[in-house]
Amino acid sequence: MPERTPKALREAIAQNAPRLLADFDAHWKRAIADTYDLGPVPAFMARWWGEYAIARDPHLDAHLTDLEARATEATDLAEARKLVEEASNIRHMAARTEPGR
Repeated sequence: MPERTPKALREAIAQNAPRLLADFDAHWKRAIADTYDLGPVPAFMARWWGEYAIARDPHLDAHLTDLEARATEATDLAEARKLVEEASNIRHMAARTEPGR
């Protein structure tokens, strides 16, 4: 993981997960650049930090996508809840990934 700064995160996304870059840039423009408000930066970083932590690992990314798709299609509430909980745990774990890991 890169340093925990918007610039370092953007560079890491551009290099290792370029499919996220357009959404990252659009979100930055909408939430930060166009508003001249730095207040949302911590929430922005939390969201994209987790997204990048998942996207940089293709197997984890595919597993998470599969869990979320299966949860959407599940007809059994208990099964859907289990799948969503597992996906949520992965997202929480990714968000806690430290720089350099």
